[in-house]
Amino acid sequence: MTAWAQSLIRISNYEVETLQKRLAEITARKAEAEMRVAVLDAEVEIERANASQDPTSSMMLQAYLNGWKMKRAEAESAVAAVAAEEDGARDALTGAFEELKKFEHVAEATRLNRLIAAAKRESAAFDEMGLRRRAEG
Repeated sequence: MTAWAQSLIRISNYEVETLQKRLAEITARKAEAEMRVAVLDAEVEIERANASQDPTSSMMLQAYLNGWKMKRAEAESAVAAVAAEEDGARDALTGAFEELKKFEHVAEATRLNRLIAAAKRESAAFDEMGLRRRAEG
């Protein structure tokens, strides 16, 4: 394999690894954002249960629900934003993998072409040696 092919493959591998790390970080942030939505949903269920048993909590429930709706909307928009970022990162990673495979394919084709050329030269040398022996003999 030629030095330029090795360099391209090494650079492509680095890019793929970097994008994989980025995607892992984005996925972790998405899980955190989704967990925040789940926690908010659990909290509202607790407040509803408290309101059904406590008249004071029952009077405050509507105010709590209004605030909860705003917090949940923010949390859902954060999940949507991270999901869009995740999609972009996945597309970038797919593109980087495709580029890496192209470079690997070119390097392998170059290696095979060199082997074929060497085999042809060797065969031609043996043919020439055989013709010389035949001519001498």
